[in-house]
Amino acid sequence: MTHGIIVALAVLGVVGQVLAGLLVVLGLIWLAGARAPLGYVRWLAFLVSAIATGGSLFFSEVAHFVPCELCWFQRICMFPLSITTLLAALFNDRRAARYLLPLPLVGAGVSVYHLLVENGVVKQAQTCLISAPGGCATKWINEFGYVTIPTLALTGFALVLALFLPAVSAETHA
Repeated sequence: MTHGIIVALAVLGVVGQVLAGLLVVLGLIWLAGARAPLGYVRWLAFLVSAIATGGSLFFSEVAHFVPCELCWFQRICMFPLSITTLLAALFNDRRAARYLLPLPLVGAGVSVYHLLVENGVVKQAQTCLISAPGGCATKWINEFGYVTIPTLALTGFALVLALFLPAVSAETHA
């Protein structure tokens, strides 16, 4: 069962990567002057962050993967997003993107750094080696030859960013 859920999360990650690419293209079109349909952005951002939060908790609490130091920093950015995007959606807060944007930006940066550590491009810090078995370079999952936990986190952050950027643009032009 655990492997099936891991594969399902990896498939969602790949779908999310495709969606993030499409959203970037749509964002460029919206920046060029087309009107962005922002009605569902907050709900979609909530859905993405809630799935990412649930997946993260599944990895640590069900699959018993020990989160490393960099995983914790990514969680610090993602977990509040699931709550704040829900509140923004419930209360139809049109300015939410403006104040929530730092969380996926910082989280994406940590995810990229984690990927560099995981793939041996950057040497992991001593605190990484202490924080989890094998440190931050441990690939607890490796589906489709590239989908690891930091890849999934980066996908979630990129999706939230791609959803929020047109909203920020619309806010500044309103």
